[in-house]
Amino acid sequence: MILSCSNIAKAFNEKSILKDVSFHIEDYDKAAIVGINGAGKTTLLRIIVGEQSADEGIVTLSKGKTLGYLAQNEAVNSENTIYDEFLSVKADIIELEKQIRETELSMKNADEETLSRLMETYNRLTNAFELANGYAYKSELVGVLKGLGFSEEEFQKSVSTLSGGQKTRVALGKLLLLQPDLIILDEPTNHLDLHSIAWLETYLLNYKGAVLIVSHDRYFLDKIANKIIEIDQTKATVFSGNYSDYAVKKEQLRVAALNAYLNQQQEIKHQEAVIEKLRSFNREKSIKRAESREKLLDKMDRIEKPTTVRSDIHMTLTPHCTSGNDVLFVEGLAKSFGSNHLFENLSMDIKRGEHVAIIGDNGTGKTTILKIINGLLDADGGKITLGTNVHIGYYDQEHHVLHQEKSLFDEISDAYPTLTNTEIRNTLAAFLFTGDDVFKLVRDLSGGERGRVSLAKLMLSESNFLILDEPTNHLDIMSKEILENALNAYEGTVLYVSHDRYFINRTASRILDLTNQTLISYLGNYDYYLEKKEELEQKLLGTPTIAAAKPETVSENKLDWQAQKELQAKQRKRENDLRKCEEEITALEERDAFLDEEMALPENATNVARLQEITKEKEEIASKLEVLYEKWETLETS
Repeated sequence: MILSCSNIAKAFNEKSILKDVSFHIEDYDKAAIVGINGAGKTTLLRIIVGEQSADEGIVTLSKGKTLGYLAQNEAVNSENTIYDEFLSVKADIIELEKQIRETELSMKNADEETLSRLMETYNRLTNAFELANGYAYKSELVGVLKGLGFSEEEFQKSVSTLSGGQKTRVALGKLLLLQPDLIILDEPTNHLDLHSIAWLETYLLNYKGAVLIVSHDRYFLDKIANKIIEIDQTKATVFSGNYSDYAVKKEQLRVAALNAYLNQQQEIKHQEAVIEKLRSFNREKSIKRAESREKLLDKMDRIEKPTTVRSDIHMTLTPHCTSGNDVLFVEGLAKSFGSNHLFENLSMDIKRGEHVAIIGDNGTGKTTILKIINGLLDADGGKITLGTNVHIGYYDQEHHVLHQEKSLFDEISDAYPTLTNTEIRNTLAAFLFTGDDVFKLVRDLSGGERGRVSLAKLMLSESNFLILDEPTNHLDIMSKEILENALNAYEGTVLYVSHDRYFINRTASRILDLTNQTLISYLGNYDYYLEKKEELEQKLLGTPTIAAAKPETVSENKLDWQAQKELQAKQRKRENDLRKCEEEITALEERDAFLDEEMALPENATNVARLQEITKEKEEIASKLEVLYEKWETLETS
């Protein structure tokens, strides 16, 4: 074991964020922490690395083990070049190399006694250099640089001139090169393109140490995680397997907990009905049975109603009108920024109802395409034609559709003046803005909050052609799933840019890969895209593709049908027996009541023979009823 967290608790302003959180990380674990925004994931990481103190609990890092931490959006500020900044991580190896070179020079003119001493020093230094992988450190450094998306032309760029995302990539690369026993990463894929994410997946999978990650990238978690730590309502639950395994188990547990609760509620209602029925029989034994059942019911451990799947964000996207079949036609599109030629002669054709994802490396011009289509940028060449009755709804990752100086309430009311105050508040509440939150200024919101406001405006737009730029950025997993469901139910047309492969897999019907300044179309989701790319590589390599034979599966339909028929027959028999039993009880109780009336008649009061007959019949009825009551109780509870 490399890390242990035991009973960690943390509260802010008396609001509990974490409580009794316990888990451990083994030496080669690839673990992920998941949970909704605000669940306490980043807080937990800060407690683990010592940036924050826990109110209760203990964090233990095994003796002699090292830990490296990359916070979300952590950037490097330096006047070094990118290459030199990476090189600074290998300062110890560089110093060893320098000492080896100096020792080699000293050995040239040394006398025999000094040479012997220098040889010992040289052997010690070269052994240490070899153990530190000194002979391969430069190739390792270049591999990480290229893997994280830096071209050789960028190696000599000053770090100070880089964007925030690029500086974060530098920080990530430096951490990977340090090779601690435990790497802790908070949202490491935020500023990586698809190729860099794939490279990072492979790197972390083959990493000889342990990895602990906070991420909303479900595809990434599927690839690398062997353990999922879920933070939900201050508690931690550990699941073995990747994200998909966790999602299945989580749903199974949720369904099982809900079923257990519903079954118990049904049993409680059933027992209450049985008790009421037993009391209605108004017999001493029946009343005692009713009292006995009441005592058992009081002692029952009541199951609390489990929390249901979060439904506090309600997204319904409804086109105001139907567009023509031809939605967008782009021909010969070209764009350059100075000497940076993004693309030329770019073409695409999008039909009504298509959900199209544009993918590609960072800097290839994906967002630029969307901006040109929306009229926010001028193209250098080419033609864009919108179809009949096409109304665009645009979501951009910089949220230019929002006005920084406005409040959330004014942002919605100014855009949609026909909405009532209640309708505006209800819309904002659907995206988690309640009470005085609606009077917050847009400029004071976090990135995730701005994203939710933009989505709220998009929901109200009633557009039939949605153009989305990185719509899942800053959304937690559950919010992503809600957006995915809304888009899948949307009857209009969607064109979006995203590096969220799980999101693409669930929502795209076609993928446009922007590569080598052109768009390559794949008619399918992300998995289909990967499959076709692999097929192309196999053809180029000349290796035949052998279709794996599908194992035959035995259909269980017949067995299921037979079992169902038997169950239905058994249920019908029980219902018939119960009905007959109740009819017999009713007939006997009516006969018993009639005999009571007979005994009360004046002409029978002095008729001893008749009274004996009535008494004997009442005893027989009582005996039969006793048997029938037991039979009814058995049938009712079976």
